Formats: sequence, structure tokens, C-alpha cells
Amino acid sequence: MAITAFVREWHDDEGWGVLDSTETPGGCWAHRSNAAVRGYATFTAGQEVRVEFEAAGQDGYAFRAFRFWPADQTPDRPAAEPAGPAKWPQT
Repeated sequence: MAITAFVREWHDDEGWGVLDSTETPGGCWAHRSNAAVRGYATFTAGQEVRVEFEAAGQDGYAFRAFRFWPADQTPDRPAAEPAGPAKWPQT
């Protein structure tokens, strides 16, 4: 189930960022490869997004997104199950 979050920070050169929501205290780590958008995925601080996440540590964050997209768009790919720790890119 997707929740609403806001982009705290986005590192376009590295392809990752942090999303904030009440459901993900401390932030939710997000990687470009999990952005459900067409073409090159880039985000800006303060942007509203929809996110599906799991409670799993990633780079110091207790949560990570397995699918996210701009709130004003329809996701470009179907929902997926969380990838699990072996499939996540390490930054």
C-alpha cells in the first residue's frame, strides 16, 4: 500500500535520496532504480511522492522504498514485492 511522503534530499549524481513521512520516522532510503517513472528518474527536495516501503535497514535508514513515484503521476510499472537485502544497490 502506497503512502504519501516528501523528498527530504535527492542526490541526482548518485541516484538516491531520502523520503520523509509519518510512517517512516527517521526517513526512508530510496534508489532511482525503484522509481516507477518513465525515463530518467530525478526528484527535488520538498516534492510530494507516493511510496511503497519496507522496514529494512539501508545506509543508516530503518526504511527503504521498493517503489515510489511523483504524487501527481500514475506509477509507470506495477507494484512489486520488496526485493530483499541481496538485490539492493549499495551506496
